[in-house]
Amino acid sequence: MKYLSAIIFFVSIIFNTNPAKSFTDEITLFDSSSQAVAYIAEELTIYLWSGNPVAYLEEDNAGGFHVYGYNGKHLGWLVQNVVWNHNGKAVGALREGFKDPPNSEPFKSFKQFKPFKAFKEFAPFRPIFTKSWSDTPFKLFLLRGASV
Repeated sequence: MKYLSAIIFFVSIIFNTNPAKSFTDEITLFDSSSQAVAYIAEELTIYLWSGNPVAYLEEDNAGGFHVYGYNGKHLGWLVQNVVWNHNGKAVGALREGFKDPPNSEPFKSFKQFKPFKAFKEFAPFRPIFTKSWSDTPFKLFLLRGASV
Protein backbone atom coordinates (compact mmCIF):
# COMPACT_ATOMS: atom_id res chain seq x y z
CA MET A 1 0.00 0.00 0.00
CA LYS A 2 2.90 2.32 0.76
CA TYR A 3 4.31 1.69 -2.72
CA LEU A 4 0.92 2.40 -4.33
CA SER A 5 0.73 5.72 -2.53
CA ALA A 6 4.19 6.61 -3.81
CA ILE A 7 3.21 5.79 -7.42
CA ILE A 8 0.02 7.83 -7.18
CA PHE A 9 1.95 10.72 -5.66
CA PHE A 10 4.60 10.50 -8.41
CA VAL A 11 2.01 10.41 -11.19
CA SER A 12 0.07 13.26 -9.57
CA ILE A 13 3.19 15.42 -9.45
CA ILE A 14 4.03 14.72 -13.09
CA PHE A 15 0.55 15.56 -14.30
CA ASN A 16 -0.40 18.06 -11.60
CA THR A 17 -3.74 16.32 -11.23
CA ASN A 18 -5.49 13.27 -9.86
CA PRO A 19 -4.29 10.41 -12.10
CA ALA A 20 -7.59 8.54 -11.85
CA LYS A 21 -9.56 11.43 -13.38
CA SER A 22 -7.59 12.92 -16.25
CA PHE A 23 -4.14 13.83 -17.47
CA THR A 24 -3.04 17.30 -18.44
CA ASP A 25 -0.05 15.82 -20.27
CA GLU A 26 0.58 12.54 -22.01
CA ILE A 27 3.09 9.86 -21.04
CA THR A 28 4.92 8.10 -23.86
CA LEU A 29 5.36 4.33 -23.84
CA PHE A 30 8.35 2.84 -25.67
CA ASP A 31 9.11 -0.65 -26.97
CA SER A 32 12.26 -2.68 -26.34
CA SER A 33 14.13 -0.82 -29.09
CA SER A 34 13.20 2.51 -27.44
CA GLN A 35 10.77 3.50 -30.22
CA ALA A 36 7.64 5.42 -29.19
CA VAL A 37 4.68 3.08 -29.73
CA ALA A 38 1.87 4.36 -27.52
CA TYR A 39 0.99 6.96 -24.93
CA ILE A 40 -1.18 7.32 -21.85
CA ALA A 41 -3.64 10.19 -22.01
CA GLU A 42 -6.84 11.33 -20.32
CA GLU A 43 -8.73 8.88 -18.12
CA LEU A 44 -5.67 6.57 -18.14
CA THR A 45 -6.37 5.58 -21.75
CA ILE A 46 -3.57 4.01 -23.79
CA TYR A 47 -3.50 5.15 -27.41
CA LEU A 48 -1.29 3.77 -30.13
CA TRP A 49 0.83 6.40 -31.87
CA SER A 50 -1.70 6.23 -34.71
CA GLY A 51 -4.38 7.63 -32.35
CA ASN A 52 -6.22 4.32 -31.90
CA PRO A 53 -7.35 3.74 -28.27
CA VAL A 54 -6.55 0.11 -27.44
CA ALA A 55 -6.29 -0.19 -23.68
CA TYR A 56 -6.67 1.56 -20.34
CA LEU A 57 -5.10 1.44 -16.91
CA GLU A 58 -6.89 0.52 -13.73
CA GLU A 59 -5.28 0.77 -10.32
CA ASP A 60 -4.54 -2.55 -8.62
CA ASN A 61 -4.10 -3.39 -4.95
CA ALA A 62 -0.43 -4.34 -5.25
CA GLY A 63 1.11 -0.97 -6.10
CA GLY A 64 0.66 -0.63 -9.83
CA PHE A 65 -1.90 -0.66 -12.58
CA HIS A 66 -3.68 -3.37 -14.53
CA VAL A 67 -3.59 -2.95 -18.30
CA TYR A 68 -6.99 -3.86 -19.78
CA GLY A 69 -7.98 -3.85 -23.41
CA TYR A 70 -11.22 -2.23 -24.47
CA ASN A 71 -12.32 -5.72 -25.43
CA GLY A 72 -12.15 -6.71 -21.73
CA LYS A 73 -8.94 -8.74 -21.91
CA HIS A 74 -6.41 -8.35 -19.14
CA LEU A 75 -3.17 -7.66 -20.99
CA GLY A 76 -0.67 -7.15 -18.18
CA TRP A 77 0.53 -4.63 -15.60
CA LEU A 78 2.24 -1.27 -15.44
CA VAL A 79 4.58 -1.46 -12.46
CA GLN A 80 7.74 0.55 -11.74
CA ASN A 81 7.66 2.34 -15.13
CA VAL A 82 7.49 -0.93 -17.08
CA VAL A 83 4.60 -2.71 -18.82
CA TRP A 84 4.77 -6.43 -18.03
CA ASN A 85 3.01 -9.33 -19.75
CA HIS A 86 1.49 -12.40 -18.08
CA ASN A 87 4.83 -14.23 -18.31
CA GLY A 88 6.60 -11.56 -16.25
CA LYS A 89 8.54 -10.16 -19.20
CA ALA A 90 8.73 -6.50 -20.14
CA VAL A 91 6.91 -5.46 -23.31
CA GLY A 92 7.11 -1.68 -22.97
CA ALA A 93 8.31 1.05 -20.65
CA LEU A 94 8.04 4.70 -19.79
CA ARG A 95 11.05 6.92 -20.46
CA GLU A 96 12.14 6.40 -16.84
CA GLY A 97 12.28 2.63 -17.41
CA PHE A 98 15.36 2.89 -19.64
CA LYS A 99 18.99 3.38 -18.63
CA ASP A 100 19.75 5.37 -21.78
CA PRO A 101 17.33 7.98 -23.11
CA PRO A 102 14.91 6.50 -25.67
CA ASN A 103 14.66 7.75 -29.25
CA SER A 104 12.87 11.00 -29.99
CA GLU A 105 9.12 10.88 -30.47
CA PRO A 106 7.57 11.44 -33.91
CA PHE A 107 4.38 13.47 -34.33
CA LYS A 108 1.21 11.78 -33.09
CA SER A 109 -1.91 11.24 -35.16
CA PHE A 110 -5.24 12.61 -33.96
CA LYS A 111 -6.96 10.62 -31.24
CA GLN A 112 -9.84 8.47 -32.36
CA PHE A 113 -13.01 8.03 -30.32
CA LYS A 114 -12.77 5.62 -27.44
CA PRO A 115 -14.94 2.51 -27.69
CA PHE A 116 -17.10 1.30 -24.83
CA LYS A 117 -15.29 -0.83 -22.29
CA ALA A 118 -16.27 -4.49 -22.49
CA PHE A 119 -16.84 -6.61 -19.40
CA LYS A 120 -13.41 -7.20 -17.84
CA GLU A 121 -12.01 -10.66 -17.40
CA PHE A 122 -10.46 -11.47 -14.06
CA ALA A 123 -6.84 -10.47 -13.69
CA PRO A 124 -4.46 -13.38 -13.14
CA PHE A 125 -2.00 -13.38 -10.27
CA ARG A 126 1.09 -11.35 -10.98
CA PRO A 127 4.07 -13.42 -12.06
CA ILE A 128 7.56 -12.77 -10.82
CA PHE A 129 8.87 -10.03 -13.07
CA THR A 130 12.07 -10.85 -14.93
CA LYS A 131 14.75 -8.55 -16.28
CA SER A 132 14.19 -9.66 -19.86
CA TRP A 133 12.10 -8.35 -22.73
CA SER A 134 9.31 -10.34 -24.33
CA ASP A 135 9.63 -11.48 -27.94
CA THR A 136 6.14 -10.05 -28.57
CA PRO A 137 6.31 -6.56 -30.07
CA PHE A 138 4.73 -3.93 -27.81
CA LYS A 139 2.30 -2.77 -30.51
CA LEU A 140 1.06 -6.32 -31.04
CA PHE A 141 0.71 -6.75 -27.26
CA LEU A 142 -1.49 -3.62 -27.11
CA LEU A 143 -3.51 -4.54 -30.21
CA ARG A 144 -4.71 -7.63 -28.35
CA GLY A 145 -6.87 -5.18 -26.40
CA ALA A 146 -8.48 -3.46 -29.37
CA SER A 147 -12.24 -3.77 -29.64
CA VAL A 148 -13.45 -6.49 -31.94
